Amino acid sequence: MPYFLIILGVIARLFPHPWNFTPIGALGLFAGANVRPRISWLVPLTALLIADLIIGFYEPMIMLFVYLGFLAGPLLGHLLLSEKRSVARIGGAVFASSTIFFVLSNFGVWAAGYYPLTLAGLVECYVLAIPFYGVLLVGDAFYAGILFGGQEMVTAAIRRRGGQRLSF
Repeated sequence: MPYFLIILGVIARLFPHPWNFTPIGALGLFAGANVRPRISWLVPLTALLIADLIIGFYEPMIMLFVYLGFLAGPLLGHLLLSEKRSVARIGGAVFASSTIFFVLSNFGVWAAGYYPLTLAGLVECYVLAIPFYGVLLVGDAFYAGILFGGQEMVTAAIRRRGGQRLSF
């Protein structure tokens, strides 16, 4: 299962897509909810690393904070979604994960010197990144809907046939 999620993340990241509209955040949430905690964090980081090896690396300070930001998904997926799931819980986890990613990744952009290293520069960095946050949030919600919704559909089909809940 983790391998499938990693491959899905790499492929989706390599295909043309709107800026920040990738499944990496949702994959992290899904992995956190379904994969052992010891390895769930590897799903988004490995997908990012493999894709970055192919498309190229970028500013190391920004990369550090982007990778750190994507660690929120597996942690929140495990804490909020591994035992109990609902549309509201998944939505809350998506919102929290996307927000943490937004805060950390843009802090990295600011810390890398793309804006003045002042409070005003930090505020400017966050304000100018708001449109990207919207796309990130929509993308994470879209992919989380596909992943968790797809899992629920398969689980329901298995239950109708007398099987158990689908888990990984």
